[in-house]
Amino acid sequence: MILPYLAPQLLLLRTLSSKPFISNRLRDNYRALQLPEDGESSPAQVKEAYLSMAKLYHPDSGTATADAALFARVEEAYRAVLAHKRQIKASGAENVEEEEEDSMKGMVPQHRHYLSYEGIGLGTPSQRERQYQQFRVDRAVGQVLDYRQKEHERAAAEEGEIVVRDKRSRQIKITQAVERLVEDLIQESMARGDFRNLSGSGKPINKFDHNPYADPMTHNLNRILIDNGYQPPWIVMQRDIRETTAQLRERLLKGRAKSGESMTLRENAQWQQLCGSIGEELVNLNKMVDNFNLVVPMLSRQMVHFSLDREIAIAEKAAYQHRQEREMERETEKERREERKKTKVGTQQTTQGLLSWMQNLLK
Repeated sequence: MILPYLAPQLLLLRTLSSKPFISNRLRDNYRALQLPEDGESSPAQVKEAYLSMAKLYHPDSGTATADAALFARVEEAYRAVLAHKRQIKASGAENVEEEEEDSMKGMVPQHRHYLSYEGIGLGTPSQRERQYQQFRVDRAVGQVLDYRQKEHERAAAEEGEIVVRDKRSRQIKITQAVERLVEDLIQESMARGDFRNLSGSGKPINKFDHNPYADPMTHNLNRILIDNGYQPPWIVMQRDIRETTAQLRERLLKGRAKSGESMTLRENAQWQQLCGSIGEELVNLNKMVDNFNLVVPMLSRQMVHFSLDREIAIAEKAAYQHRQEREMERETEKERREERKKTKVGTQQTTQGLLSWMQNLLK
């Protein structure tokens, strides 16, 4: 273990003996750049020396001293010197960290430095200090975000609770008023004797037929679900599919019934546009059919996809029948008018005959 009072002396000795070693090849590189061979030049001085040499020996400089071989040698020397400077800088940083570690090891027991900074971080004390500061910043940001989120949630919960409480109180008031009204009506009917001599009085009400093949628990559960208006999902999906199909067919029928058997160009364009929109809606309808087929409990209840061509054929057939019915109604109405006209003419002739007979009789 290094004694505490010897640490500064050892640090000074290491600093004095840490002068970088320069090989002969590296000295040649420094001489090629016209720099001192001790390696004390700064990176800026090295760059300035390289630029001045490049102006002299670059092949494209147009000077009398231009030489490609000398320029290649200068560039090689410049790269080697830069690599040496980088190596010196990296080794200097490592030496500083090692010196700091050695000084701390000599002054403080090795387990004590882990008690600082809440045990956060690795490396030297300076590195651990930076890591701990970043940890504190991240922790403060997280705490602020958590606080804001809790405040927003609390405000939203208070607003929602107030709204729910108001709705619940209103529903309770309405329910109580309805119950009091119903109870008053029942009491009045009982006082008048409206409930006397009723068929099945004193017997339980059978709302459902008993199924001997069903479990009693299942039967009671089904009764509770039906009383509360529950419907299985596939029943709801089947109803939606039927309603959507009826709406699409009605739109097709109305669109085809507007035009006659031979459509004009405008009517044909409108009909094609309507068929295109119906086709897009049939794609969504077929997706509903697929979902329905996945959840329906019986195979016999499954549906097939709807086809646009088939629906168009159905609409054209229904439109044709509608036109035939309208034509028959027109012919029937025409025959009725002719019969009424004949009856009116016969009545006028009979009236004129009676008038002429009475005139002859009075003469």
